[in-house]
Amino acid sequence: MGSLEEKTPETRCSKPVGIWFLEYVRKSALSFRAHQAIVLVLTFFAYASYHATRKTTSIVKSSLDPESSQLGLSLSFSSWPRNPFLRVTEERHGVEKGWAPFDGSDGTSILGEIDLAFLSVYSLGMYFSGHLGDRLDLRIFLTIGMVGAGLFTMLFGFGYWLNIHSFYYFLIIQMLAGLFQSTGWPSVVAVIGNWFGKKKRGLIMGIWNAHTSIGNISGSLIASYFLEYGWGWSFAIPGLLTIILGMIVFLLLPVSPESVGARQEEDEPNHLKQSNKDFTKPLLEKKEVTKEQPVGFIQAWRIPGVAPYALCLFFAKLVAYTFLYWLPFYISHTAIDGQYLSNETAGNLSTMFDVGGVLGGILAGHISDRLDARAITAASFMYCAIPALFFYRSYGHISLCVNAVLMFITGVFVNGPYALITTAVSTDLGTHSSLNGNSRALATVTAIIDGTGSVGAALGPLLTGYISSRSWNGVFTMLMAAALVAGLLLTRLVVAEVTAKIGVSRSQTNATSRCPPADLEV
Repeated sequence: MGSLEEKTPETRCSKPVGIWFLEYVRKSALSFRAHQAIVLVLTFFAYASYHATRKTTSIVKSSLDPESSQLGLSLSFSSWPRNPFLRVTEERHGVEKGWAPFDGSDGTSILGEIDLAFLSVYSLGMYFSGHLGDRLDLRIFLTIGMVGAGLFTMLFGFGYWLNIHSFYYFLIIQMLAGLFQSTGWPSVVAVIGNWFGKKKRGLIMGIWNAHTSIGNISGSLIASYFLEYGWGWSFAIPGLLTIILGMIVFLLLPVSPESVGARQEEDEPNHLKQSNKDFTKPLLEKKEVTKEQPVGFIQAWRIPGVAPYALCLFFAKLVAYTFLYWLPFYISHTAIDGQYLSNETAGNLSTMFDVGGVLGGILAGHISDRLDARAITAASFMYCAIPALFFYRSYGHISLCVNAVLMFITGVFVNGPYALITTAVSTDLGTHSSLNGNSRALATVTAIIDGTGSVGAALGPLLTGYISSRSWNGVFTMLMAAALVAGLLLTRLVVAEVTAKIGVSRSQTNATSRCPPADLEV
């Protein structure tokens, strides 16, 4: 099983040798573990490319709207007088010309509206993408999304060479980019869910979810590097790489064990184990085949735990995406050790937040596996994010080293629960026991949770665009309040997990007390 069908020489020659070889690799009789490794690698780089194209906008902001750099000289920080974050100095990197229509006095607000347009369409499209993902070939669906996302990222950059200054051009391009971007997350999580069971799912997905941070880091570095040649290149290169990776996904990605005839092994999803048992029955035996029906949108919302985690992610992504879209801008417009950093240096420094996010995702996944407590882990990380945000805001101005360390710690606690909920938790709920083994809910559940979170992701950058024009203190107050609410929304689930663990502990204690003590030998 898993080998290629017999082909005549004529059939083989009808395809280019390269295409035939790639199809052979995708459908060859590799071991189950080998296929799992291929799935992890391909989905990792696929979604990393999505985030690389998203991060570009935050890097280019300061070049599009350099005039707002003067905000750093006029903001009031009287609410935290003992720890002034901004030192007013006359040492400032050269003021750039900017790019209309983003270079006016309302530049930050316009950039916030562009972010809102992208994320609003992204969050709305997520619900439809989850619905379609459970009904279409995920390999083709993901490929279309990657090619479309890459294409419209490039078109945004073409505005530089075509000398386009229409706000509506950039607005429409970002909306269409958001639509294609929405296909990514439901698709990759559904594919991972098809190949991996619950054992060590938190740790595996915590490591795998590093694609978010790796994508942000690579997007920052690529965009920062090409920024000196013109901001259009900062969009064109990541977009082109996404299209190339989309073609590789189309040729090589096995979306499920059944699609390549892979033999299942231990620690596989229950629905896959059941399908594997059918192979041992006689081929000529008549059996009525019941095809799994995709789970409806309303039915998916009713799965226990979906609503609390979705609402929690609303506020968690509000915090995470505010950093994603505004951190380089914030750094370049804020004095660190009395000096302002260039746009390129600010973009490179901002990657420390994503480096911390890699560790945070892995830690959250590992801890939740060891404790078997997803809600306790996610809530604890969100509460720890509050002091992390405060200390970064209050003491990040001291030096580059202090700023980088505090940014790293903030990334750990902000991205940890975000990564846990969007991966292991979504997959757990997509294969919940209430579904009776139905595997056609993964993409829908994932889309509901991440789509709801993406509404918060749209709201955070939008509010930041307006609040930051008055004071960055207000921005950080908003982020700390959002982190607190995110943790509180999981209170009922946390109480349920604690109660369950107390019950297990008591039952084990009672069982031990009933056992008679062993006779001591004299």
